[in-house]
Amino acid sequence: MCDDHHGDARGDGDEGNRLGRRALFVTSAAAALTLGSVTFGSSGAAADGDQETRTIRGTLPAGSPDFVYLPVEVPPRVRELKVVYSYDRPSVPAGTAGNALDIGVFDERGTDLGGKGFRGWSGGARSEFFIRADEATPGYVPGPVRPGTWHIALGPYTVAPQGLPYEITITLTYGPPGERVKPVYPPERARGRGRAWYRGDCHLHSWYSDGRRTPAEIAALARAAGLDFINSSEHNTQSAHAHWAEHAGDDLLILLGEEVTTRNGHVVALGMDPGTFVDWRYRARDNRFGAFARQIRRAGGLVVPAHPHATCVGCNWKFGFGEADVVEVWNGGYSPEDEVALADWDGMLVASVRDGRGWIPAMGNSDAHRAPDPVGRPQTVVLADDLTRDAIQDGLRAGRSYVAESKDVSVAFTASGARGEHAGIGERLKVDRDTPVTVRLEATGAPGCLIRFVTDQGVLFTSPALPDSGTGSAEWRTTASYAAYVRAEVRHPPVVPGFPGPPAAFTNPIFLGRR
Repeated sequence: MCDDHHGDARGDGDEGNRLGRRALFVTSAAAALTLGSVTFGSSGAAADGDQETRTIRGTLPAGSPDFVYLPVEVPPRVRELKVVYSYDRPSVPAGTAGNALDIGVFDERGTDLGGKGFRGWSGGARSEFFIRADEATPGYVPGPVRPGTWHIALGPYTVAPQGLPYEITITLTYGPPGERVKPVYPPERARGRGRAWYRGDCHLHSWYSDGRRTPAEIAALARAAGLDFINSSEHNTQSAHAHWAEHAGDDLLILLGEEVTTRNGHVVALGMDPGTFVDWRYRARDNRFGAFARQIRRAGGLVVPAHPHATCVGCNWKFGFGEADVVEVWNGGYSPEDEVALADWDGMLVASVRDGRGWIPAMGNSDAHRAPDPVGRPQTVVLADDLTRDAIQDGLRAGRSYVAESKDVSVAFTASGARGEHAGIGERLKVDRDTPVTVRLEATGAPGCLIRFVTDQGVLFTSPALPDSGTGSAEWRTTASYAAYVRAEVRHPPVVPGFPGPPAAFTNPIFLGRR
């Protein structure tokens, strides 16, 4: 399979053994490959502080499996494991994928899907990492380097036609393991305002995955953006969970999660129990996602498919929405991808009405990674009983929420019947089919914007532009027989004639009728 694949194991400059093609074997998982083991000398004579190094070289061909594992036999008395890697990035023709190689590591407990061996992942964000009992590179989990077979995990994200040559250098440092630091996690509640509208951004990246900001910087930006809550969502690692506690406060609730970054789409696990890790090593065709969605829920989290129509390799959502609690419709700066996601979500609302089944609420998040990505743009505004993990999740799950481009934009959206019936965002106005219904939206912070009411038939009302003050309202009358639901959008003026402008806000629907 890998005609050019070989390894040179070298320690202290000495020639080591060459790992030939027979050292390769396919694991029981169809999308994984395991290389021959890397071994080190006996640690019996090693003094504290002594180091041993091995360097492995090889080439992965185009069409390589999703994951390639390099076993490393770790002897006793190892204090620190350090890995440095590099790979060639040759020029490729326009439209052809070049080389991109991710990396992570599993400890002696193994690489089983959903097992306990995971110790860290940095994707393509770092060229090296280390693990000790007391500390680890961001993205990796501190803890003892116990003896046994560890596995360096390589993820050939894309491979150029000429192949992907790589080099991995492994250094073991001997000595006492050091004292493991007990993790401290942020509290599950902050000082709220009782039942109120709370603003949050639940898709953010720090330097614990491929972001460039520290948790302290993100927390400061969240406060400046007027947020009441955020969610830690690093790619394929829970390592940031233990680094948020000092940045929480009475004014900022910090939830803990993960962006589960598979080869067939990304899902934000929102508000899980501290320290929960969710595996990502599967595709839609493997029929494994349902089990991990259930794991997210068992850990107290919500399942939120992220940027479902993103066009980057592996970003487009292919698992279906049967397991989704909420869907991220607006991701970062509003783009054509988000417009497609919004339309697709609206189609799912129609299907839920047609089939008489539950519906999936929408949310928006910034997906901010680094400057100049703004935190809290957009943000999801949730009606919750208090500023707690459970209350915020209950509001999101019920769809009692809207998405706003910033803290400056607020909306109030209601529907009322002829006899005083009343419903708000995410609720049902229980009226007879032919009872007159009045829907009303009040908006602030949206100068020059248009208010639109959208039903299962499409856009049925558009207001004149709001005044320069940005404050205004619109009303529209309908019946449950004419509109199964109504949702509201506040749109900026069109940029392209014939197409709607980007939203300043949009709401989840209000359903009309007794079902």
